[in-house]
Amino acid sequence: MFGLIPRVVWSKSVPADDRNRIALRHNALLLESTGPDPERIVIEAGSGDKLDDKFKSIFGLGPRTVESAVTDVGIDPESIDAALVTHLHFDHAGGLTRLARPGETPDWTHGPLAVRLTFPRAQVVAQHREWLDALAGNSVMTKTYFTENLEPLRLPRADGSARLRLVESPPPFAPGLHPSRDAEPVAPVELRCTEVMPGIRVLLTPGHTWGQQAIIFDDAAGNTVIFTPDVMPTVHHVGATYNLAYDVEPYTSMLSRRWFLSAAARLNWLLVLDHEPNTPLVRVTTNDNGWFTLVPEAASPPW
Repeated sequence: MFGLIPRVVWSKSVPADDRNRIALRHNALLLESTGPDPERIVIEAGSGDKLDDKFKSIFGLGPRTVESAVTDVGIDPESIDAALVTHLHFDHAGGLTRLARPGETPDWTHGPLAVRLTFPRAQVVAQHREWLDALAGNSVMTKTYFTENLEPLRLPRADGSARLRLVESPPPFAPGLHPSRDAEPVAPVELRCTEVMPGIRVLLTPGHTWGQQAIIFDDAAGNTVIFTPDVMPTVHHVGATYNLAYDVEPYTSMLSRRWFLSAAARLNWLLVLDHEPNTPLVRVTTNDNGWFTLVPEAASPPW
């Protein structure tokens, strides 16, 4: 999780267990739009329930899924209108589908694996580049893009419309450009956002994957909220060089983190960190060292 940063450094603030694992969460959001006919939107889907026991043991995964989380707050998963994911790694998109239960007709099968769509009426939104890389398995890890997480998304919705909506947001730097460490994108983030539905925008944040996106919306309290992907998965990844060992381009991740934090400080974004187990809501300020400090923000209703 900390790439080139040695354990003697990161373990001072992030303790590991006897299997060298650290505590992380699959954070997700359930949004309900205002108005007479509100839409329900899920942001991020976690790992789901399809992984085998060995895989679950390696990662220390618990039984709770995005489906049970939605159900726990009294929402029927079949009422979800849209699902947005930052990228299609198993721990972000695996929960979009689930194992078929006894008596259910599966939506998709592969050998003994029988799968149902977790949110059957929902449109799924991801970046086009992310989808192509997921299908091709273009990742540092050999087991992170799984067929059973991807192929069911090709199934049409009940009304016959496409389930998968692929968008192409502008990159922060022109293709082929090799920016310096402190380079800022020519176009500000406000001009690089793509509106995917009323009130919801996405922003390309490459490095962890080439098609990774942040997800942006305004809440009822007037905050501009950014669901922050693996460009900065926890509060301990705020440092310039705190990349993940499985980023496809660590240097690009470092550049993305710089301009992302700069925009967050300038625009007073409220960040939701995707894997932070303790204080996932933070704001960003500049500090005397020429870098950035994360300030935890206490959750308040309806958070």
